[in-house]
Amino acid sequence: MAISTITVNAVMTDGFRTQINCSKPFIIDQPKAMGGNDEGPNPLEVFLSTLPACICAIGRIIANQRRIKLNGIEVKVEGDIDKDFLMGKTTEGRSGFTEIRTFVKINADITEEEKIALLHDIEQRCPIADNMANTSKISAKVVSSLA
Repeated sequence: MAISTITVNAVMTDGFRTQINCSKPFIIDQPKAMGGNDEGPNPLEVFLSTLPACICAIGRIIANQRRIKLNGIEVKVEGDIDKDFLMGKTTEGRSGFTEIRTFVKINADITEEEKIALLHDIEQRCPIADNMANTSKISAKVVSSLA
């Protein structure tokens, strides 16, 4: 087993604007109606967007490994969330997505059965899907500085 650590850093100052520092820094924010400046996607959109991005990347990796001429993949993701729980209006329910659905269009000259098998293999190897479907240990610590 070869374990690698991937690190990102987030800095929030005024309002909801959060600078994400990683290989390609970007901004996460809230819409103006929620008190943000609408400078970037909100955290829920970022979370959901990681799934189709991973499906596409893993699909390309598998296609390259199997020498499948993959012209492209399109993925639509929908997630259901209880906004009343999120906003503190109720304590019944949960804060996370209750259901996440993906719709995947594979553009390749392979049969429908081969596309279904390819999608199954993608799901098995996609670390984002794995983290959404299974529990990962999460620990949070207050520190005086980030080294």
